[in-house]
Amino acid sequence: MKPIVKICCISSIEEAALAVQHGASALGLVSAMPSGPGPISEELITEIVATVSPGIATFLLTSKQDAELIIAQQRRTNANTLQLVDEVSVDVYRELRQALPGVALVQVIHVLGDASIDEALSVEPFVDMLLLDSGNPNLAVKELGGTGRMHDWSVSRRIVEAVKKPVFLAGGLNAGNVREAIDTVQPYGLDLCSGVRTDGKLDEGKLVQFFDAATGGNT
Repeated sequence: MKPIVKICCISSIEEAALAVQHGASALGLVSAMPSGPGPISEELITEIVATVSPGIATFLLTSKQDAELIIAQQRRTNANTLQLVDEVSVDVYRELRQALPGVALVQVIHVLGDASIDEALSVEPFVDMLLLDSGNPNLAVKELGGTGRMHDWSVSRRIVEAVKKPVFLAGGLNAGNVREAIDTVQPYGLDLCSGVRTDGKLDEGKLVQFFDAATGGNT
C-alpha cells in the first residue's frame, strides 16, 4: 500500500488547495510553538480548515500539554485531528477523548534512540496514530518538529513493526530520499514541510517531484 502524504506548515488557503490538488490526504496547521517553522494564528488556521473538504485530515499541531487548553484550541479551529507534539499525561488523552469524541489523536514521538520505541508502545493505546519526527524536547528551547533533519530510520522501522496503530514518518523528507524512506520504514504516512518549500513558500514543482517519487514503483 502506498503511504498517504501530509503536507505540513500550511500557511494559507491557497497552499492548502495546492497541496490537496497534488495529492495530499492531510494538511498540517501549526499553532504557537517554542521553535521551528510554520506557526500561524489560530484565526488563520480556522479560516483554512473551513475551506478544506471533510475527506482531508486537518492536523492542528499543538505544543500545549494541558487538556483544557488543547480542547479550547480544537473548538476554536474545528480541525478534525490533533497532533500533540510534546508529551502529555494519560489523563490528558482521556480528557481529550471524552471532550472531543470525533477528533483523531496523533502523538509525535521524537526519535532519539531505542528509548523512543518504549515511548511509542506506552502511548499507543491512547491515540489513533503515531508520528515519528526528528525534534528534541530535552533542549532548553524545545525542538518539537520542523527541523528538516533526518533521524535513524532503523529505529523508526522497529517502531512501525512494534505497534499496531498507523505511523507517519517525518523529518527531512524530500523527493530525493522518499523512496528509501518508504522502503526502509514502511510507514502508513509521510509528513513533510521544508522538503516541498522554497524560501518558506510551498513550491508546486517540488510538490510534483515529491509525489512522483513517492508514488512511483511498489511500496
